[in-house]
Parts: sequence; C-alpha cells; structure tokens
Amino acid sequence: MDLQFGSLPWKSTLPSRHVHPPLSESIHCDVLVVGSGISGALCAYELCKRGFNVVVLEKRHVGGGSTSSNTGLLQYMNDRSLTSCIGLFGERKGVRFYTLCKQAAERLLTIASELDEDSEMFPRSSLYYASSEEDVRSLRVEYDTLHRYGFHTEWWDSEQIRHRFGFDKPAAIVTHGDAEVNPYRFTHSLFHTAKNKYKLRIYEHTKVTQVRHEGGLVQLQTDSGYVATAKHAVFALGYETNEMKPNPNTRITSSFAIKTQTIPNLQDVWHERFLIWETRRPYLYLRTSADDRILAGGLDEGDVSTEERNKLLPSKTAQLIKEVEALFPQLSPLIAENAWAGAFGVTQDGYPYFGEAPHQPGCFFIEPFGGNGTVYSTISSQIIGDMIEFGSHPDAELFSYQGDRG
Repeated sequence: MDLQFGSLPWKSTLPSRHVHPPLSESIHCDVLVVGSGISGALCAYELCKRGFNVVVLEKRHVGGGSTSSNTGLLQYMNDRSLTSCIGLFGERKGVRFYTLCKQAAERLLTIASELDEDSEMFPRSSLYYASSEEDVRSLRVEYDTLHRYGFHTEWWDSEQIRHRFGFDKPAAIVTHGDAEVNPYRFTHSLFHTAKNKYKLRIYEHTKVTQVRHEGGLVQLQTDSGYVATAKHAVFALGYETNEMKPNPNTRITSSFAIKTQTIPNLQDVWHERFLIWETRRPYLYLRTSADDRILAGGLDEGDVSTEERNKLLPSKTAQLIKEVEALFPQLSPLIAENAWAGAFGVTQDGYPYFGEAPHQPGCFFIEPFGGNGTVYSTISSQIIGDMIEFGSHPDAELFSYQGDRG
C-alpha cells in the first residue's frame, strides 16, 4: 500500500537514526511484534517492561510507515462524541471508552518521561470550536455530557475565544490533559529504550510472508527464508492490516497535512499552544511544534485512488494555508515547508479494533483506526499485554473482533 506522498515532516528532526539488521537466522522468543510504527513500539515497550522476551520484525525501517506522516495530536476526545458513543454503545461502554482514552493520554506523558531520548512530547489543552452557529447546540450537549461524567472541561463563549485567540467562533469546549508529540522521535525513543533496558531485538527489512501454527506456537516465515517462532505474535500493521486480515468494518480514506516555516514569537499569538480542532466534518485540526512551526491537517477525502489523492495535494495544501491564515491573519503569509498526503483508516462505528484474531490462536492484531490512533495504540498495549500475560482483560470486549461491540 502507498501510505504517503509528498514532503514528510519528521525524519529530519531526528539527529541520527538507529539502524537495525535484517533477520539472518531462525529465532525463538516469547512474543513477536510485526510492525515498528507507534503501535508496534508501544506494544513492544509494554511487553518488555512486563519481562517478556520480545522481537520486532519490520519490512521497512523503524517508523517508516504511517508513523512518519502522523501529525502528533494526542487527545482523549474523539471523532465520535461521548454523547454519540453513549447513544450507540450504551452508557457503560460509551463512558468507559472515553475514560480509557483519557487515561491513555495521561499514560503517554508518563511513558515519555521514562525514555532515554527526547520525544518532544508536551502536555497541552485543546480548543474544540463550533464551526457555525448551527453547531453550538450540539456542542453544548456534548459539553454537558462530558461534565456530567466527570471529564474536566470548560465552556468558552465567543468573547472568551476572541480574547485568547483573536479569531471569532461562536463557542468552544476546552479540554485539559491532552498532549502533542513528535511521533517519529517518540517511536525511535521507545525502541531505543526497550533495546537498552530490556534487550529488545529489532530486525528491519524483514518481511513476514507466511504465518503457521504448530504445537501451540506461532511460526512466522520471512522473505529471507528464516523462521521466527513464539507463543504469541502481535501484528501492528497499521492501515496495511487489511492486506493480511480483511476487516469489512474498516475503510481507508485520504488525509492531508502541512508544516509551515518557523514563525518568530508564535507563542505571542497562540494561546498556551493549544491544540485546535472544530465541529465541521471533515474537520481542520492544527497545533504548534517544538520548533515554532504550525502543523495543520484534515480536509479528508473518502473513496479516491492513490493517484487522485496525490494529484489533490497542491490544492489541499493551498486550502490548508488559507484556513490557517483565516484564523491567524497576522501570521500571513504562511509557507508550507512540508506538505503531504497519507492513508487514513476509519471504522464504521468509530471504535478501533484490537485483540486476538478469531481462528488464529496466539495472534493479536492492532487496528488503531480513527483520529486518535496513538491514544488507541496505548490502550491496545495495555489490553494485549494483559491478554498475553493473564489471558484476559475486562475491557477487551470494547475493541474485540468477535461478537457485537455494542
């Protein structure tokens, strides 16, 4: 799958990339993790901390898939509102889902503090504004729902928004406990720390070509002819999961993003470096970066081919610039020093999928599809960690491949 196109923003921010060899012999371990993006990194790190002997197999290089095009917003609010989650899944499951997302966002900051390399992760608050007057009523309902179930939020009217940001929007929800991250640095730091502290083994340019089950073990045949054997295997393949295990409840769309030039004194016009997004669908989202640039993205397209997606990049770049300048005209003219298009996975009900695959004992899959992929991946690392260590987790049903998730 062609995961991205254009000028990617993160690789140049990593001073030096740790290079790992391809697999050159058949091996045994406790858990095999296939895929070295954020999902695989978080899962491998968690399993290593629990004392498992873990091996990572990656067909490209570490972070070389969708992680290199991730924009790094970490929020507990979702594309599907809490109000909608309760309506679709019921009160217990809807509130539990949001609670897990809130805990995962907090956990990510804890994990970053444990790593031996800087991942440019910082705590942030978020502004979720009504894109039009027509959206204010539903936004207020969502604020009341969040407040009712104990999520720390504020309601800002148009005057409060204007006073802090300078632009005019009719109302907004402000949430606390979110974060931002350099996803590429974070992924490499997770692996580097796990390798140094817990003896994690990582093999790049090693593609899995066949999965076999024998004697209660999982055997992964690689393109080099070697076999990796373990009791459990975790497939963190991101948006390429459907190539191995088709899921009719997911689909791949296209998203677009930019990173601007460095902006002097950006903090003077951008209130407390909030993450910003909106009620319109598809929505615009934006944040600042550690090197005083603006990252903005969205404007998603549904069923377009890879060729059509790539052709749309210049016009989407111009539109993103126009949208950001409309909010912050004092920063004009903005220049997109990086602009890219990427694959973006969504699910029919808005919840990610992860857990043990039906009819494939010992094989776990992670599909953290949706706008909060890194947050979902953090949840999955905990749930899969418990399922491997203890055989179960009380929240596994929320994300299961089996049965009715509602």
